[in-house]
Amino acid sequence: MKLTKLEKSWILYDVGNSAFTLLVSTIMPIYFNYLAELGGLTDVEYLAYWGYAASIATLLVALSGPVLGTMADYKGFKKPIFVVALAVGAVGCIALGLAKAWLAFLVIFVIAKTGYSASLVFYDAMLNDVTDESRVDNVSSLGYAWGYVGSCLPFVICLGLVLGAEPLGLTMEVAMGLSFAVVAIWWVGCALPLLRRYRQTYYVERQPHPVRSSFARLGRTLRNVKQEKHIFLFLLAFFFYIDGVYTIIDMATAYGSALGLDSTGLLLALLLTQIVAFPFAILFGRLSKTVKNSRLITICILAYLGIAIFAMFLVSQWQFWVLAVCVGMFQGGIQALSRSYFAKIVPNERSGEYFGLMDICGKGAAFFGTAIVSLVSQATGRMNLGVGAIALLFVIGLLIFRCAARENQGA
Repeated sequence: MKLTKLEKSWILYDVGNSAFTLLVSTIMPIYFNYLAELGGLTDVEYLAYWGYAASIATLLVALSGPVLGTMADYKGFKKPIFVVALAVGAVGCIALGLAKAWLAFLVIFVIAKTGYSASLVFYDAMLNDVTDESRVDNVSSLGYAWGYVGSCLPFVICLGLVLGAEPLGLTMEVAMGLSFAVVAIWWVGCALPLLRRYRQTYYVERQPHPVRSSFARLGRTLRNVKQEKHIFLFLLAFFFYIDGVYTIIDMATAYGSALGLDSTGLLLALLLTQIVAFPFAILFGRLSKTVKNSRLITICILAYLGIAIFAMFLVSQWQFWVLAVCVGMFQGGIQALSRSYFAKIVPNERSGEYFGLMDICGKGAAFFGTAIVSLVSQATGRMNLGVGAIALLFVIGLLIFRCAARENQGA
């Protein structure tokens, strides 16, 4: 399938923002552990506070995303709001390098991650403007695929700066500051082609009071969503199964560090996740041409259930490498196929509004998942029990998704 210039530009933004995702899930928790140790925090406190910060960021976007997404559906609004979110995330990313204490670092992290997550609400909502229904599964999968492999270049640069800080004559703080700047520049640079080419094709006509009107439209949608059973069931299922996916992404390195695993090995294992994810995301996109999207999502949920159970018993470095490979095989597939599945079942002209609701489920789930890990870890003093608790959510998500799939026979 030959991609259009607009489709390529949309995919390129995934390459840019994925660099921030990889930084958050790999190097950033290790640096926070460094700051936490300087601040006298224990390993359990470090994991808990990191989880709380991730939860606050996702909760902020979950609360604001639906209203902002509804506003973005108005003619000419989607790109400007996207630019603001991108700017908050990129500037926040650079500012992380200026924080020298663990609490200041977490505050800035919450701001940067909120901007990043908000930009994805509008980015996902652009999908219906960028491509058509016959190509949406493949384009969505290619976005994740190239995002995984493309983010490896800035990650390798950052890894070289952090691991080679001493030979280069750099302090850890300076090396991390440079790493944050590299990611921010890469992120913004990859966004420029999309900003130049994107035009909002589907939209709702502007209203005299867009903010007030957005709340009113959102209220009507929330009242009607239960009547749209096919959408409601998918969103409910998505809330549960994506919980585990996002929690594993957000907490993997922090979990490994808290278990005392070698930092270099953790980073290299997660780099392997990105490399493995590239061909498998493409594979799922191609399989979607012959296998129903719902069946592929079911396979991914079952795989993640196995991953969550395996993570409970993780104690050594080689097990973390196995975990990294397994996550890479299914991470891109479940995210890309869920995004394109939802794009098929919602009205094109209200994509921002509906993707905002999807973000409530996704970010609300991420808040729930990281909070569960943090609370159970602190309450029991055993981190593996906190990680294992999310396995139940995959089971619930799977059962509800199968009901949703019966309602959405064509998706």
